[in-house]
Amino acid sequence: MTENGTSAFGRTAMVLTGLAMALVGGGAVWLWEASHAANPAAGLASGGRKAMEQVVHDYILANPEILPRAMENLRKREDAKQLAGVSDDLKAPFPGAVLGNPAGKVTLVEFSDFACGYCRQSEADVTALIRANPDLRVVIRQLPILSPASTDAARMGLAAAKQGHYAAFHHAMYAAGRPDAASIEAAARTAGLDLTRARQDAADPRVEAEIERNLEFARKLGFDGTPSWVIGEEIHAGAVGKDVLAEAIAKVRG
Repeated sequence: MTENGTSAFGRTAMVLTGLAMALVGGGAVWLWEASHAANPAAGLASGGRKAMEQVVHDYILANPEILPRAMENLRKREDAKQLAGVSDDLKAPFPGAVLGNPAGKVTLVEFSDFACGYCRQSEADVTALIRANPDLRVVIRQLPILSPASTDAARMGLAAAKQGHYAAFHHAMYAAGRPDAASIEAAARTAGLDLTRARQDAADPRVEAEIERNLEFARKLGFDGTPSWVIGEEIHAGAVGKDVLAEAIAKVRG
């Protein structure tokens, strides 16, 4: 797993591949029907798959506007498939590991790693979205994948959540730069944690179980880096920027 610097290259490639397969496969049938209806003389010869592929090729060239629509529909279908059975669980945070309005009606889930530069970059976007949306609840799922220090920082973050100081630690840890023993302790002090209790809580088996759970969520959702996001029925990978997330929030709100 890695940091996600771009929003969608991998997912776009997957969508394009799936779209091509859908069009050449079952999708070719409706494309052929559409082209046949428009031009009955252009029916399929008995060339089988090759003839069908030619029909698809010709139809797409003549009607390129269908591609963005088809890509969006395919992406929605793939997102819904990946979220099936886990959407509600994703929205249930580790107690206290929430930014924004804990009782907010709109939930944005962020998978993050304190060692991830793109997560640090995205923090300003999340802060701006919280400021602009009083009903926004941001559930942070710790996904420490970049270094052993990532795991140490994630554990301390969850310990901070147990003390009711998650947001303060979250901001202090990103402000401190890449995590190591010194920066993690400094962030904990800045957040006002009881360090003795925090060290005990960081070693709690429930904290380890939460991290393992988040890794399993990431595997199911196909995330291979951070930050990654779930909002409504949409999945986004990478530092997608405030505008993309704001648009998704608006869709959820309706």
